[in-house]
Amino acid sequence: MANTNVNNILIPNVSKIPSDKKVNLENKIGQGKTGDEFKALLQDQVDQTRKEHGIQLSTHAAKRLQERNLSMDSDEFFKLKGAMAKLKEKGGQDSLVITDKAAYIVDVPKNRIVTAIDKNNILENVFTKIDSTVIV
Repeated sequence: MANTNVNNILIPNVSKIPSDKKVNLENKIGQGKTGDEFKALLQDQVDQTRKEHGIQLSTHAAKRLQERNLSMDSDEFFKLKGAMAKLKEKGGQDSLVITDKAAYIVDVPKNRIVTAIDKNNILENVFTKIDSTVIV
C-alpha cells in the first residue's frame, strides 16, 4: 500500500498487520508473584491499621452480636475504644466493659472483643476471669 501525499505532506497508509498470535490477557491478570506480593502487602497494612486504630472482633463475639441482635454503631465503637484505652493505661488484661446497650468481655492487649451480652441478659450473670471493669 502506498503513502498518500496531500499538500506536500506525506501521510502514511496505516493498516492492521495480520497475525496469528493471540494473547489472552484474562489468564495473566491477577496471577504471578507480583499479585500475591501486593495482596500480602495490602493485608499487612490492613492488619497493622487494625492493631493501631481498631478493635478486633473475635468469631465468637461476632456470632453473639448477631444472635442477640446487637448492633455496633459508631457511638458504641468509640465508647469501647475509649474504654479499652483507659484499661490499657491502667494495665487491664481481660476486662468487662459495660455500655448502655451491652456488656463486653475484652482482651485489652490484643484490642479484641471476646464476647458480648445484651443489656437485658446482664443481670444475674457471673463474669469470671476478668481483672478489671469499666462502665461507659
